[in-house]
Amino acid sequence: MKLNHLSFPSADAATTAQFFERQLGFTVAGTWDRSYILKRPGFDVVIEHVGDDIPENIPQWPTNFHLGFELPSLPAVQDLYDRFKAEGIELKTEIFNNGRGSRFFCAEPGGILFEINTRSDAAPEYRGTFDN
Repeated sequence: MKLNHLSFPSADAATTAQFFERQLGFTVAGTWDRSYILKRPGFDVVIEHVGDDIPENIPQWPTNFHLGFELPSLPAVQDLYDRFKAEGIELKTEIFNNGRGSRFFCAEPGGILFEINTRSDAAPEYRGTFDN
């Protein structure tokens, strides 16, 4: 079995799709009824429009729910962090290392939390837990 797609509701699907496209390198493959299909090699992301400014329809994400994207090195993490900071992306943390590698957390305009990490600087005791 392989991951086929992830699907997320957004009260502002256009802005959420733009974040995925501009900041994370996804390609918009199609739209329907204000929703978006986004592609990366190996899987799709579907951003489904919900809300229409009705507060009870706007998604509320659990505090620790997030998507993790891995980069090849600490300099790549630092570069993306610096770009996000310069572009006003909502940064939730500074870059930190928790033993499993360096990372930071940020949020896209629709509220989805992202972890951007590298395992290149993980402590030796964690390296065996990664599939390469």
